[in-house]
Amino acid sequence: MELLVKAFIMGIVEGLTEFIPVSSTGHLILVGNFINFTGKFATMFEIVIQLGAILAVVYYFREKIFSSFKALRPGEWGFNLWYKMFIAVLPAGIIGVLTHHYIEEHLFSPFTVSIALIVGAILMIVVEDIFGKRYRIDNMDKVNTAEAFLIGIFQVMSLFPGMSRSASTIIGGMLVGLSVRAAAEFSFFLAIPTMFAATGFELLKNITAMSLLEWEALIVGFITSFISALIVVDKFLTYLRRHALKPFAYYRLGVGILMLFLITQKLITIK
Repeated sequence: MELLVKAFIMGIVEGLTEFIPVSSTGHLILVGNFINFTGKFATMFEIVIQLGAILAVVYYFREKIFSSFKALRPGEWGFNLWYKMFIAVLPAGIIGVLTHHYIEEHLFSPFTVSIALIVGAILMIVVEDIFGKRYRIDNMDKVNTAEAFLIGIFQVMSLFPGMSRSASTIIGGMLVGLSVRAAAEFSFFLAIPTMFAATGFELLKNITAMSLLEWEALIVGFITSFISALIVVDKFLTYLRRHALKPFAYYRLGVGILMLFLITQKLITIK
């Protein structure tokens, strides 16, 4: 029962943080350490339940996604949309496969997450100050293949836990000329193939070693992440119509600095 309660808490954390640029993985690692939810299963769990949040995006954009599937012939907008997503997912996909074991072994800790939260916050502030109001693309469908690939290169930063996939791709989108909202929407669509691939990879590695209780925990986390993410997606896009990203950057900065203080003062134990 204790494992299911922890899975419920982690699912809510995942759903609330997956699509805002504060790093869902980073928060899962930090919260997991606080509630003693760590180890091999926890690492796999934190990756797999992200698919629950991604399915919330699929549901939210279901009309656009369904329409894109009806226009999948070469040259049609649906084909172009998913082709650009494929191009954008390649850099992180390739580098992720090559560095997967090293990242799991060395970078899933509160200390590394705290550093990444701070670095990402500074990048968000600088990029928004310079490029926030200089955008030339206010519709993600107008992104060309080269721009999609460049956004995908920035997504590589998200392989470092705490950087945030959403923040990395939004930063990349703004640098190639997208408005904040268009960059966020591109980030949401890019998350679909990215997280389906990451989840499938993790399940294939661990499916035979999981107990019944672990499967139940995974289902609980999956459902709670879906529900909480569905609420956040709409709220976040509505927020971006009139507001900037800086509050999220300041939040990241505060959390990162607080965690570093707690770690250096040995007030929390790194597991």
